[in-house]
Parts: sequence; C-alpha cells; structure tokens
Amino acid sequence: MLDFSKFKSIKSLINYFHDEETCKQALAEARWGDDVICPRCGKHHCTKRTDGRFRCNECKYNFSCTIGTIFYRSKLPLQVWFIAMYLISSHKKSVSSLQIMRDCEVTQKTAWFMENKIRSLYEQTDAVALSGKVEMDEMYLGGRETNKHKSKRTEGTQGRSTKTKTPIFGMVQRDGKTVAMKVEDTKGATLMPIVSQFVEEGSTTYTDEVNIYCKLTENGYDHLFVNHGKREYVRANDIHTNSIEGFWAHFKRVIFSTYHSVSKDYLQRYIDEQLYRWNTREQDASWRFEDMLKRCLKPCDYADVLSLSSVVNVVEWKRVKAEKYRIYAQRVA
Repeated sequence: MLDFSKFKSIKSLINYFHDEETCKQALAEARWGDDVICPRCGKHHCTKRTDGRFRCNECKYNFSCTIGTIFYRSKLPLQVWFIAMYLISSHKKSVSSLQIMRDCEVTQKTAWFMENKIRSLYEQTDAVALSGKVEMDEMYLGGRETNKHKSKRTEGTQGRSTKTKTPIFGMVQRDGKTVAMKVEDTKGATLMPIVSQFVEEGSTTYTDEVNIYCKLTENGYDHLFVNHGKREYVRANDIHTNSIEGFWAHFKRVIFSTYHSVSKDYLQRYIDEQLYRWNTREQDASWRFEDMLKRCLKPCDYADVLSLSSVVNVVEWKRVKAEKYRIYAQRVA
C-alpha cells in the first residue's frame, strides 16, 4: 500500500506521481486495495486490461479506476488533480483559481471547476455532535460600504443588517470541532433548531449579549454570556467566545486576502473548506492529502458544481445533491 507519510512537500508529491499510470495505481489502491470490485455488479477479482482499465469477469463490464469519483470523465491528467488537491489542503489560507491556473498550467475556468469539485469533498456532516462547553456566535460577510463611492452606498447596512451582507452562524466545542453554515437570517426561530440539531442537551453554551440567545435556557442548555457592547470579552477566566471569534478572524482573512470576493451562492463551499482546514489544523499536509484522496471516491460532475447557484440554502442543496447521487447509483447499477 502507498505510504502517504512521504508526501511532506509538493516536490515529493510530484516526484512520486510522475506519470499517469502511477496516479491510477495509487487511486485504485486507495479505493479497492488488492482486490478490485466491479462498480456495476459488485463482484470481486476483476482483471486489468492492456489499456489500463479493468474488466469484470462476471458481467463483462469495462471500467476505469476513476469511475464514481470526482475525476470521472475528466480530460485532465490525475497528476494535475493531485497537485491541486495538495495545494488547496496544505496552504493555511488556501489558493485562488488564478494561482491554480499558474501552478498547474490550466485555464482559470478549468481551475475554478477543479477547486469547486475539490471543495465538495469538505462538506460537513449532520452527524457532528457538540457537547460540554460550546461557544456560538454569528458573523456577517460582505457589505463594506466604506469602500464604495458615496453615491453608491446602501443606507442602513450597519451592524446586523443583511441588506448587503450574508449572515453565517457558527458553533465550536472547546477542544473539539467547529461547525458553521450560511443562514437566511439570525433570528432565534432560525438559529435555535440548528443549535438543537448539533449541540447535546445539557451542554453549557457561551455567547455574547445578543437577545437571540435568550431561549437557550428554555431549550435545556446552561447559558453564560459576555457583554461585548460594554467591552467585556472575558469574565471569570472562563466565560468568553474567543474560540469561535478566532475561527471568524481566520475565515475573514482567507476570504479577503485570497479570494477578495465570494459569491453568496457558493459561500457554503468556502465555509466548508475553511472548517475542514481548521478542524484538521493539528494534522500535517500528507495526512490531509490521504484523507482527501479517500473522500474523492464519490460521484461529482460539472452539473453538481453549477447547480449550487440555483439553490437558496444548504438544506435544499443537500437534498438536490442526494437526488443526483440516487440517480447516479441507478444508472451504474
């Protein structure tokens, strides 16, 4: 089996994956090990053809190691994909599509599609459970009216206005995972169901003084808060929201320094990417690359990348994608 710990740098990655055959062999090993399984009938002991593809001895189906992955039917060499995956996962503040274009010698449009396919690997799971001490906070992305000409500024966008800004809600378990998502608004009726879904009842929650968190006690949580309006940031050495504020600070720096501007339709993808990097910040680049290679073994095509702009929230997007996967499974069955 491939030893991923050797990929400590982009140089070592390129030296190992020097040709297409090596890349395909590594992908097949990560997917099936030593026993290739037919994606159509599920039988074992498929044989390798002279052209590098596989043939099922049971149903006579011919297939490649890329079937059912984000690389399926891609005209790009797998080496280019692996380099892009390594760059995106190893850089603390990610890389833009223009940088991928220059490093991988592809067009900007191709680099954009590659990045969005790779970002689909970072999708958060609803199975995450936060417990113990949980901090929560909301932030608003966009709407920098001070950078606009006075004649083009929108009135009433200060504070928590969503006229030109997109609200994002986040929660972090101290010494644990962080969860964040784009929301339609920051009303209590919108946020409390999310809290109930991800945070175990009886946990101690830490927030700021905003009144949308007043119902936390009614929903079975211990609620402690600090008053940021009065410049109170830490109370009793333990009551604060510094952990979630730290993630917001990192996320803003990534958006403003690397991407500069992010479409509201694709914002959740960028949130998922930064959450993955934040939650795995103790791991090294080789571990992330191995994890991403295992995550890529799922269907994804250009239609999945583009269809994100037609949905209005994360729940709807997950429903649309689940339906696409169901159709795909029926097609290959």
